[in-house]
Amino acid sequence: MATSKETIDYFLLQTAGAGSMRARSMFGEYALYCDNKVIGLVCDDQLFIKITPIADSYLDESHNGLPYSGAKPWKLVPEEKWEDKLWLAEFIRETAKYVAVPIKKVRKPEKQT
Repeated sequence: MATSKETIDYFLLQTAGAGSMRARSMFGEYALYCDNKVIGLVCDDQLFIKITPIADSYLDESHNGLPYSGAKPWKLVPEEKWEDKLWLAEFIRETAKYVAVPIKKVRKPEKQT
């Protein structure tokens, strides 16, 4: 079951206070970015936040979950927390502090023969 566009719009609205938020579609699911850092995944209409050193202070280990088969564990945010904009924005903002900005790959020009 793929994530609906309405779910993404809702999460972007709920997390607007965290920083510069955006979502990118990937294989029918979505990656959530805060200040150009991947901090979350939305898979099957469920919100997963990257595990960082501060993650357990927001959600204990019972909330660890796999967004897709073969993935590393992420924090599965329970639905009752989706409504708490302040809590969600703080969790994402603090998570983003521990996530590096991805390095852009520079393509080398093809050799001409």
